[in-house]
Amino acid sequence: MFWKSTLVTTLILHLISLGVGQKFYPVVLLESNFPPARPSVYNLKQICLYGNGRPRYPDSSFPSSSYAYARRAGKAVNRLEAWFSRCCYGGLTHGNGQILCCAEQAWETALSHFCTEEYSTMTLVHECCEKKQEERWNCFQKKAANPFYQPLSGYRAPIISPDRIFTWDPNTC
Repeated sequence: MFWKSTLVTTLILHLISLGVGQKFYPVVLLESNFPPARPSVYNLKQICLYGNGRPRYPDSSFPSSSYAYARRAGKAVNRLEAWFSRCCYGGLTHGNGQILCCAEQAWETALSHFCTEEYSTMTLVHECCEKKQEERWNCFQKKAANPFYQPLSGYRAPIISPDRIFTWDPNTC
């Protein structure tokens, strides 16, 4: 898994340096980032510390037509990263226990929205979206491309505002 993600990271950086990068290969770029891993005590530090070093997917990174699945997956990643930032630094939480609870809620909410959007299309849905409740979350976790939320070396994420509001409910922790 480590070599695969290193190879994809190298390819991404090479494409970006050539100036073609995300515009022509959004699926390749997403492969190293989707689905995102479930937040845990093992990756929470990386989630909070390396958020600006993980890819974002602005609309301009996709061709004007096609790539609908990649657009939906990219939108889910963008939402989640913005929401993680709010959990880690937005003043919503205090202490690692609350940050983890907030991040878990953000993760489930972002992937729930992704699945809702998947079902609103006339295409096949992501296989994890076909599952219910905990089975769905376990599926996404099992397929996570970057379970420890490692950043791309030399990458600085653009700021992308989420298209949906996330409200953390501390009473569910």
